[in-house]
Amino acid sequence: MGAVAHGGHCVARHEGRVVFVRHALPGEVVVAEVTEDAGGGFCRADAVEVLTPAAGRVDPPCELAAMARGRDRCGGCDWQHASGETQRELKAAVVAEQLQRIAGIDWPVRVRELPGGLLRWRTRARLAVDRRGNAGFRAHRSHRVIPVADCPITAAGAMDEVTERRWRPGAELTVVEDSLGEVHVTAVDHKPQRRHARPVARHVRGGSVAHESAAGRAFDVSVQGFWQVHQAAPDVFSETVARLAEVPSGGVAWDLYGGVGLFAAVLAEQAGPTGSVLLVESSKHAVEEAVANLREFPQVSFRAGTVERVTEDEDLPVPDVVVLDPPRKGAGRAVVDAIADRRPSRIVHIACDPAALARDVGLYAERGYRLRELEAFDAFPMTHHIECIALLEAAEE
Repeated sequence: MGAVAHGGHCVARHEGRVVFVRHALPGEVVVAEVTEDAGGGFCRADAVEVLTPAAGRVDPPCELAAMARGRDRCGGCDWQHASGETQRELKAAVVAEQLQRIAGIDWPVRVRELPGGLLRWRTRARLAVDRRGNAGFRAHRSHRVIPVADCPITAAGAMDEVTERRWRPGAELTVVEDSLGEVHVTAVDHKPQRRHARPVARHVRGGSVAHESAAGRAFDVSVQGFWQVHQAAPDVFSETVARLAEVPSGGVAWDLYGGVGLFAAVLAEQAGPTGSVLLVESSKHAVEEAVANLREFPQVSFRAGTVERVTEDEDLPVPDVVVLDPPRKGAGRAVVDAIADRRPSRIVHIACDPAALARDVGLYAERGYRLRELEAFDAFPMTHHIECIALLEAAEE
């Protein structure tokens, strides 16, 4: 078995073709069953028997991630068969490879473990419902629903009510355990009883608002809105952003893709009452929540709209620091250009996809910004996902 690749698999070769093999580890010899083959230069496979195991292999704690020929596996986890240390080494290798291949940057990457261990860290989960009304997760690269009785990476007890009852087939469920320990369960029926009726969210347990805490303050967040899923991530990420941003007292900061105000709160404290922070967020509902969450900071202003559109406004205050947390696809050229045109001294870029991070870092480099620091966090243990926070600074002219 060859090296790890982005996406939660290892690369093998057979008869001149590339085979992306899940549930394997680099250096192993395995029996692999082809699961997807559309022709061409590659196919996908699952390891169903290990002939020569790697030193980092362990028994998966979830039976739905265990190896069994011909049996559906849950698609939620990629690395349950690897020790925690091995998982972090694999993720570090992926980030380093993406930066080198896409951005042309050789960067030593170390992935930090977040408090809480490998299990019971997830406070937000989305489930689907199969034709029989059972809640579960989808198989890898499939719409098939794998029913579950529990999920060992999700907060203990959070899914009890979800897995013990039947639901309308085709529904989607959201489970949230907030910082107060309250569990919220929301169901969205995508096949409503009345023809042409729009799907309606039903709050089966708890309410529509989760009460979260991070960076020493409280935040109210819609249960269907965005909040970091790892219980320790909001505190760790806000601390990291504060350290890298270093907004001067009286300075100006932009918080792009600002959500409900987690990072804006940190930036506002640094800028102080004589400074200013601009929060930009496309979701009007999230902006409303951010306004309520940050009402103690009059120095924060809010703009509802896409980052691409809002940053076209030439009357915006010129920032000393820009913090941005774009979606998985990354910021892209239009946003990078809009930021670089204002020439902030520091850019703090948060990314949950290594390939998107590398593409954006490459775009920053074209505009004269260099990667100065990179923090990588194992914010999604057992999966291939990883969170990175990068500091970019304007190169000396």
